[in-house]
Amino acid sequence: MRFERCGAFAKEKNIRTGFHPDQFVVLNSPDRCVVGRAVADLEYQAEVAEWTNADTINIHGGGAYGDKRAALKTLRRNLNRLSSRSRSRLTLENDDKTFTPADLLPVCRAEGIPLVYDAHHHRCCPDGLSVEAASAAAANTWGKREPLFHISSPLEGWRGPRPGRHHDYIDPQDFPAGWLKLRLTVEVEAKAEELAVRKLRGALSAKARFVP
Repeated sequence: MRFERCGAFAKEKNIRTGFHPDQFVVLNSPDRCVVGRAVADLEYQAEVAEWTNADTINIHGGGAYGDKRAALKTLRRNLNRLSSRSRSRLTLENDDKTFTPADLLPVCRAEGIPLVYDAHHHRCCPDGLSVEAASAAAANTWGKREPLFHISSPLEGWRGPRPGRHHDYIDPQDFPAGWLKLRLTVEVEAKAEELAVRKLRGALSAKARFVP
């Protein structure tokens, strides 16, 4: 099977892979049909993740639906509908409009679900936690696994009309300096993909050489 060959290749080359279901996979929706489809989608992705050797299936917290606290309770309740295969790979990510790291960290700690900390989203939707504090707290939710964080830059700059939109590349100034001291997998979310990764890596390498 092609999926299994992909998994064997990733394992041989020590490539970490993961899935990021689309925005329609919402576990805390008040619509039972939406939740049912979300569970089915996550179970399918977990099966494929087994074949491809992917260790994460990352989703956002969902919607607030007028009551953020109640929405988080619904999220926790519906996590119990997932199989161990799906739940063992599930991660939650703070988004740019609704759920901050401070919102999701209690859920992650209580349910044993790692937090994928997105620094761009946190800047768009702040919560009082510093980048350093949020990074440390998120890293602690991963246990013995290497944490996975996200980085991106705004398409039109931080003063633009829609700072949540992703740029083709990463502004090195947006990369948290503290991350250079941590053992992390950093997922670059940029339209230029591998070109953006190479450009960021070069900038960070040059920066590291001049850090006293």
